[in-house]
Amino acid sequence: VKIMTIPLYNVVRFKFWMDPEFDRVLSEHSSIAQRICSVDASDDELNSVLHSAHILQTNSARDELPDKLIANEALLARCPQLLAVSVNGSGCDTVDIDACTRAGVMVLNQAGGNADSVAEMAIGLMLAVQRRIAESDRLLRSSERGFSREDLMGRELRGRTLGLVGMSEIGRRTAALGRAFGMRVLGSDPSLDAQEMERRGAELVTFDELLKQSDIVSLHCPRNAHTLNMMNADRFASMKRNAIFISTARSGIHDETALAQALASGHLGGAGLDVWEQEPPPATHPLLALPNVVATYHTAGVTQEARRNNAALAATQIVQLLTTAQRPVRLVNPDVWPRASARFAAL
Repeated sequence: VKIMTIPLYNVVRFKFWMDPEFDRVLSEHSSIAQRICSVDASDDELNSVLHSAHILQTNSARDELPDKLIANEALLARCPQLLAVSVNGSGCDTVDIDACTRAGVMVLNQAGGNADSVAEMAIGLMLAVQRRIAESDRLLRSSERGFSREDLMGRELRGRTLGLVGMSEIGRRTAALGRAFGMRVLGSDPSLDAQEMERRGAELVTFDELLKQSDIVSLHCPRNAHTLNMMNADRFASMKRNAIFISTARSGIHDETALAQALASGHLGGAGLDVWEQEPPPATHPLLALPNVVATYHTAGVTQEARRNNAALAATQIVQLLTTAQRPVRLVNPDVWPRASARFAAL
């Protein structure tokens, strides 16, 4: 006699590309059922799926989701049984964390899963700007000639001072790569003391000191109320002349107009940007017209290895939560835990 197990929990995710590891991990647990919902689903279909959802697995990138699928108060009202919203990466731009906390819903991320990929991209952007790799590539592919190698002369990373804003996993790994290139590494992070900063491979300085001392400033902090528009015109003006600005963090932390002006005026020497207010940015964006800007399409964490790591982390964290009822390791809103665990116990 074959005994059929009825799933106890429903995991809902939207129909975007996801590494198969996510489905594989969930499929090993008969108590968990997964439903994949199209982003174009009708309201009736969406309501039906969300009404029975215990976990919502969603995207990290804001521009990839329609407004109606952002995990805000309106969406949460359609999910009476929801225990947690889990994002594909470390960023939570598609989730209203405060609204989730008020509703007793946990927010889970996959912090650290793409740390190596993002750290490598940050260093790659530094090299591309400092060594003028993209400029050389563009010139060689154009019909323009008459330039010399000295016209494309760049500078080495060795001996430069690298300032890292935010020293979580990505910042820590970027620091290690920076030191391998012979750079002095400074770090600014309000949650760390000097001893912990040193353990993560950087010298602790204030944010203002970091801007004044660094030849390269690289952002690795989350986007939140404290960091929104943090890099504005005044902050760019306080950076060293000819310094390089790098961001693989999130859009909105730096003011794109102010950055374009700081570059066009000659105060800053270049920028490497992986994140944009609008993704992809319009072809007419002022920053894309500047030869000393290296632009990428929010791909710092988009590698085969990172996507597989994040999928495995997300699925494993969901399984551990649903099968053990223990507090998740990557809980973004820890204050919600007492209420969320009580809701889980009642379920």
